[in-house]
Amino acid sequence: MLQQKKQPSNSSAAVLILHPSYFRSMSFSSTLLEQAVNEFSKLPGIGKKTALRLVLHLIKQPAEETQFFADTLARMRKDIKFCTKCCNVSDTEVCNICSNISRKKQIVCVVENIRDVIAIESTQQFNGLYHVLGGVISPLDGVGPDQLTIEALLHRIKADEVEELIFALNPNIQGDTTLFYISKKLKDQPIKITTIARGIAFGGELEYADELTLARSLQNRQPVASYVSMK
Repeated sequence: MLQQKKQPSNSSAAVLILHPSYFRSMSFSSTLLEQAVNEFSKLPGIGKKTALRLVLHLIKQPAEETQFFADTLARMRKDIKFCTKCCNVSDTEVCNICSNISRKKQIVCVVENIRDVIAIESTQQFNGLYHVLGGVISPLDGVGPDQLTIEALLHRIKADEVEELIFALNPNIQGDTTLFYISKKLKDQPIKITTIARGIAFGGELEYADELTLARSLQNRQPVASYVSMK
């Protein structure tokens, strides 16, 4: 189980490394510890090694801090709501973004999930509202239009007299399929439909960009004066 990895000849030190199977067959002296590690390892991106480190960290903390941590998670799961207007997470029936009177209610940005709302809000460049679809149309994954909040979006557009719909979906087949589907649903509506610009990322290199990204970058080119003014 333990393997010895020798350093290059210029070093006399020897390092013991653990075989990956070690963490798959951990032997715990405490059933409570084992159960906690198993639960943490169910989280996305958390393996058994990281889970063990997190649990051991909690054990070292004062009991009241660990209890507060547990109570916070339990309260969040019990009391969290979804905004009745945009389907974003909220503490109340209507989230603080939708209820903010300074936001432009005639402009709605359509996103796939809650993480996208957080990402766009972090830029502090958008002052409209959002609509969280809860996913994208993906027949191969068994996700159809009825499983998303598309109907709620269509109803909202009419009820709130939305003037512009901005699609901020991932630039892939599923995202484009969803965009096309909703656009077809709105073909008879007097509404402006736009999508976020797609092109070469800042700091990227042309030789590593795919052909579709390069093509869209050329199609969405802008005057140098307007580019410089944004910097």
